[in-house]
Amino acid sequence: MGLSVAEVTEGYELACKKALELLPSLSVGEVKDMRSLKEVLPAIRTAVMSKQYGNEDFLAELITKACISILPGKVSFNVDNIRICKIPGAGLQQSETIQGMMFKRLVEGDCTKVDNAKVCVFSCPLDAMQTETKGTVLIKNAKELLAFSNGEEDQMESQIKAIKDAGVDVIVSGGKVGDLALHYANKYKMMIVRLLSKWDLRRLCKSLGATPLPKIVAPTSSECGYCDQAYVDEIGETPVIVFKQDKKESPIATIIIRGSTDNILDDIERAIDDGVNTFKALTKDNRLVPGAGATEIELSRTISTYGESLPGLEQYSIKKYSESLEMVPKALAKNAGVKETEVLSKLYAAHHDKKINSGVDIEGETASVLDAAEAKILDLYLNKYWGMKFATSAACTVLRVDQIIMAKRAGGPKAPKQKNDWDED
Repeated sequence: MGLSVAEVTEGYELACKKALELLPSLSVGEVKDMRSLKEVLPAIRTAVMSKQYGNEDFLAELITKACISILPGKVSFNVDNIRICKIPGAGLQQSETIQGMMFKRLVEGDCTKVDNAKVCVFSCPLDAMQTETKGTVLIKNAKELLAFSNGEEDQMESQIKAIKDAGVDVIVSGGKVGDLALHYANKYKMMIVRLLSKWDLRRLCKSLGATPLPKIVAPTSSECGYCDQAYVDEIGETPVIVFKQDKKESPIATIIIRGSTDNILDDIERAIDDGVNTFKALTKDNRLVPGAGATEIELSRTISTYGESLPGLEQYSIKKYSESLEMVPKALAKNAGVKETEVLSKLYAAHHDKKINSGVDIEGETASVLDAAEAKILDLYLNKYWGMKFATSAACTVLRVDQIIMAKRAGGPKAPKQKNDWDED
C-alpha cells in the first residue's frame, strides 16, 4: 500500500499497547486458593483440552491433584518436581499419581520390599575402591595368598555392616554394584537400587530428604532419607521400583501414564507438560480470561474502532493488527469443520451486543457461539499478555531489519557440467 516501515511498526506498537491496556478489563475471575481443586481445575482443563480432547476431565484432575500435593508453602513451584513415567499397556484411564518417585528397573539384590525404610544414597559405585597408584604386594607362601583375599572381604563386610548398624534398610548407588558388596547386602537383608542417571539420583535425594555421599562410609541419621514404602512392582510387563510417601508430604510426585502405543504416551506427556506449566503460570498471576477465541474477538473489535479514531497513516497497520487477532477463532472454526466467515460474523454480532465472553462453540454442528465463562473455557491472562507482547516485538524486529539475507548454497560456485555426464546415463 506504499506505507513506510516506520509507520507500520509504529501502528503495531500502538495496537499492542492498546491491547495490553484492555486485557485486564476482560478478566472473568481469578484463582484465589491455589490448593483448591475446584478453582484450579478449569484453567488446567482448557490447556489439556487443546491436546487431548475427550480425555481432558480425567487428565486435568490427575495433573491438578499432583501439582497441589507438592505445592510448597513459600518457595515458588518447580515444574521439575512433577515426574512422568510412561508405561505401555492398558488404557489412559489406568494412569495414576504416586507421592514419591518411580523408576523403570529392577533391584540388584534379593530384598524387594521394605516398609518405613531408612535410605542411604551414594553417588559413587558400591564396590571395593581401586587405588589411584599401582600397589605391588609380595606374597611368599600360600597362607599369605589366602589371607590377602580374606582381608579384602573382611573390609567390604565391615563397611556394609557399619551401614546396616546405622539403621539403613535401602542403599541407592549412583554407580556399579560389586559382587562382593551385593553378597554382603543380601546377607544383612538390605535392598540395593542402582540408578544410572545423576539427575534421578539428585531428585530421589530431594524426595527422600537424603544427602548423597561421595564414598562408602556409614551415614549419620541426618544424611539418611526416609521413605514409607520402597518396593518392587510390576505394571503391565514392566518391572518398576517405587519409593512412596504415604504419611508425610513428598516434594516430588510421579504421574504414571498408561497407553497402548508410544505415540499416544508421547502425546499425553506433552499434554501433562502443558498442564503443569499452566499451574506454574497460575502461581505467578492468578487472573483468568475467557477462552474459545472470545478474548481475541473482543480485542480485535476494540482495536479496530481505536484505529479508525487515529488521524495518521498508522491506522492501516492497526487495522491489520486487529485482523490478525481473528486467527484464533478462525482456527477453532476450521478445526471444528464449520465455516470460518459465518462463525466470525456471529461472534462480532454477539460482541456488539455486549456479550463479551462469547466464543466459538466447537461442539455444535452448525457455526454457533457460546458463553466461554459459563462453559468454563478459561485461558490464563499471562499467556495472552506475553503472547501478544512477544509476537508484536518479533514482527517489528523483522520489519526493522532492512537487509534481506539471501539463502545461498554453501561450497562456492558449482562445477560446470561436462558434455558426457556419466551420471545422466
